[in-house]
Amino acid sequence: MSSTAAIADDLRARIINEPKVILDDPDVMRALVAANDKMMGANIVDLRGIAMERLEARLDRLEETHRSVIAAAYENLAGTNQIHRAVLRLLEAPDFETLLGLLDDDLAAILRVDCVRLVLETDGDRAETALAAPGGAVRVMTAGFARSYAGNGTSRPPRRIVLRRTGPHCESIYGSRAAELRSEALLTLDLGEARLPALLALGSADLQQFTPNQGTDLMEFFADAVERVLRRWLA
Repeated sequence: MSSTAAIADDLRARIINEPKVILDDPDVMRALVAANDKMMGANIVDLRGIAMERLEARLDRLEETHRSVIAAAYENLAGTNQIHRAVLRLLEAPDFETLLGLLDDDLAAILRVDCVRLVLETDGDRAETALAAPGGAVRVMTAGFARSYAGNGTSRPPRRIVLRRTGPHCESIYGSRAAELRSEALLTLDLGEARLPALLALGSADLQQFTPNQGTDLMEFFADAVERVLRRWLA
């Protein structure tokens, strides 16, 4: 028996003993199907082969969807952990000045953003109030600023959570940091009865970090938590 025949016998024996090796290999199966099609000739249409190709395409799409769902679940879990850590860090502040000092330091690092600003509104003398507001992360603006900024200057009330790209207007909040920022999350805060609203702005150098098509459930929860922390200290 020739060496070629011996190799063929060995290969044949292995395939018979381990057929799953062939069946589980997509490339080998495609080669076998293609060889079978050539043997049948051009005048014969193999409907079974066509059906298998469509099923294979559907399986590929299902696998891709499966991977996307798993990736989204992990991303959502990571985002939830970030928000929980940020809330706990704010609750640890022993006084209001420390809380404001955490905004653009610990809070920015936990949330993985480049800049955090808390905008407080006032009816009084803006300059005097600005001097009384501690921390570089605090901006004191005239009444109505938060609604106008979050709503891009329109008269209609903005959504509580706004995710968007930054623009020239953002310099009023971020100051010298505005040039490096590409997207922002704006959280409108209700500080309680008889108090003007506030705005928590999260700025990022990543253009895709905050986009309008993203979900806002976690941001809603974070806004609720920040509101309660601020109300406690303002009371």
